[in-house]
Amino acid sequence: MSGRRRREGAGIGRPAESARGSARARLLAAAAECFYDHGVNGTGIDTITAAAGVAKMSLYNNFTSKDDLVLAYLEARHEEWLDLYRRRLAGATDARQRVAAVLDAYVDHAEMAYQHGFRGCGLLNAAAELPAGAPGRQLVRRHKEEVEALLAAHLAELDGVPAERVADLAEQLSFLLEGAMARAGLEGDSRRLHRVRNLALQLVDAAAGGDAR
Repeated sequence: MSGRRRREGAGIGRPAESARGSARARLLAAAAECFYDHGVNGTGIDTITAAAGVAKMSLYNNFTSKDDLVLAYLEARHEEWLDLYRRRLAGATDARQRVAAVLDAYVDHAEMAYQHGFRGCGLLNAAAELPAGAPGRQLVRRHKEEVEALLAAHLAELDGVPAERVADLAEQLSFLLEGAMARAGLEGDSRRLHRVRNLALQLVDAAAGGDAR
C-alpha cells in the first residue's frame, strides 16, 4: 500500500497555509517511498527532506517528530488500502463478490507500481520495526482487525454460511491473506495472492454448502 497514491490537498486559504500543505504532502509522499523501500529505522530525516525537496525545518513545522511522521505514513497506508477496497466494493453485486472485494484489494496492493519493487505489506513491515506499545503498532493492529471485521460482515450476508461459522471463517481468511502477503513480499509479485484469493473463495463456497455464486 504505497503512500504515493494518497493525495493530501494543500488546502485553500492564505498563501502560507497553502505552502505548508504542499510541504506536508511532499514530505508524506517522500516518507512513504523511503519507509517502504528502506524501512523506518533505515530512513533518516535528512533522506526524507532531501527526497521531498524541502528544508529540515519544514518537516518540524508539519510533524512534531519522526514518530509523528511515521504515524501519519501508517494512517495514509490504511486509507490507501480502504480506497482500493472501496473501488472493488463499488462493483460488487452480491455478498460473495463483497468478500472478493477484500481479497482483490490485497491483489491490487501488490500490483501497484513501486520504485524498488513490491516488498509486502508496508503496515506490517513498519510495525515490525516499532517498539511494543508504540502508537504505530496499535494503528496497524486496528487496520488488520478492520480487514477481518469487513470479511465477517460480508460473510454474515452470505446465504448458507451458519452464523456460528462467520467469525472463525473471517479469521481463517485473514490468516490466509496475511500469509500470502508475506510470501508475495518475499517473492516480489502477486502470484501468491491470486492463488489465495481462489482458495479463500473455495472455502467460502464450501462453508455456504456449495457454490455461493
